[in-house]
Amino acid sequence: MGTATGAVFGASLLKEAGGATPESNSMERDSFKYCLNTSTIRGQNLGFIREIEVAAEAGYDAVELWIRAIRAHLAEGGTLKDLDARIKDLGLTVESAIGYAKWIVDDPQERAEGLEEAKRDMEMLAKIGGKRIAAPPSGATERAGLDLFEAAKRYRALLELGEKMGVTPMLEVWGFSKNLHRLGEAVLVAIESGHPDACLLPDVYHIYKGGSDYTGLKMLSQTSIPAFHMNDFPADPPRETIADKDRVYPGDGVAPLDRILRDLAGINAGMVLSLELFNPNYWKQDALDVAKTGLLKLKAAVESALG
Repeated sequence: MGTATGAVFGASLLKEAGGATPESNSMERDSFKYCLNTSTIRGQNLGFIREIEVAAEAGYDAVELWIRAIRAHLAEGGTLKDLDARIKDLGLTVESAIGYAKWIVDDPQERAEGLEEAKRDMEMLAKIGGKRIAAPPSGATERAGLDLFEAAKRYRALLELGEKMGVTPMLEVWGFSKNLHRLGEAVLVAIESGHPDACLLPDVYHIYKGGSDYTGLKMLSQTSIPAFHMNDFPADPPRETIADKDRVYPGDGVAPLDRILRDLAGINAGMVLSLELFNPNYWKQDALDVAKTGLLKLKAAVESALG
């Protein structure tokens, strides 16, 4: 087995969903790290620092930040040093961040500029203790036909850059994209990158939107998925027209969360579960209430699956 294959597939690390004992189920349930993606309360316009404070007050272990929000904070006179200190004071970790560098596109100049942007993003993240960054197919969403083997080479280049920066880029599945919208496509790119740090950032909503079955998650290994975007979706609108704004709290939709979470626990019991919502109805509500409700429902979903 090659290095990258070993990074993505690890049959010895899998287990049957029904084969765990109640004691091991309890350990897995308690091992998950709960994270707030700040998009969940973005619409309240609290300001960057207050969003982080809300995450801590609601009881999350970690935050998943947006690169553009960090940049805005710096433009307003904030510093990375002060931000790092505040995050640590609140007892949080920065498990991931969301950026849109165009590292994957066909155009060589645009791709080079995308790698430079990714370098700046990861350098900034490293200074506030950030561990990972999302690597979606930004810039390659509208036209189908991206050569996945070329994409794998480009992902390797991004991973090598991340290795220097101390931040790991996670290949993100985007269900609405015409490329990397299926779980299997992302797995192929990760494997063929040939890099030991290759990993994925899947999402309950995006796997559904892109047309993949959740069963494929069981084929992945412990190092394949360090973090997972948690949410749910309603039965209506249908897959063809459902959008980010339709995401709902875990347990409030029709996603098979029991099965998903059992499989995730079998893959990596220490996985970061990051609540990522873009629901405009939630943005009309008190941000702390939304954050607390999201965490309660996320933990209830884990309890239902593993309790």
